[in-house]
Amino acid sequence: MHSLPPGIAMFNRLLNHFEEFLIASFMAAATLVTFAAVVTRYTTGSGIDWAQELTIYLFIWMAKFGAAYGVRTGIHIGVDFLVNWVRPSIRRIMVIIALSLGMIFTGSIAFFGARWVVFIYGTGQVSPDLEMPMWIVYLAIPFGSGLMCYRFLQVLAAFIKHGNLPVHNFGGDAEHGEAHA
Repeated sequence: MHSLPPGIAMFNRLLNHFEEFLIASFMAAATLVTFAAVVTRYTTGSGIDWAQELTIYLFIWMAKFGAAYGVRTGIHIGVDFLVNWVRPSIRRIMVIIALSLGMIFTGSIAFFGARWVVFIYGTGQVSPDLEMPMWIVYLAIPFGSGLMCYRFLQVLAAFIKHGNLPVHNFGGDAEHGEAHA
């Protein structure tokens, strides 16, 4: 982001790297677990019982953090026909409303997701194969949605200040380009 206080700028850079590390780690772990399960099934005749369950949970976590990454880098698919059709002053209002609604929605999901995690924790549920507490699996909802809410706030603040939305450059960090919805 542009001209942020040094502490916030450093926090954002660390958060960016942590987010990317988590996404890559979850993807790599899911790939390795699936590969190991396939190799085991073909070499020994029986697979790894818990591999599919773990892979699903890793992809859930990857998707939640990947959605936040998508907001930050501008890679989410958008239908911008109407936004591009209206005059710039209305376009600005529409983008601010859309980003605000995204922030409210994901903030609500984070809040209610946290309440769900507390509820599931109280039930003592465990996953069928891994026998892992299910509240750990469900933490993806408040963590991922909370991060996504923060990313909407970042994009909204930058848009209000500079009039730019993130534009994915297909090879690095998001750039801030023209205001496209």
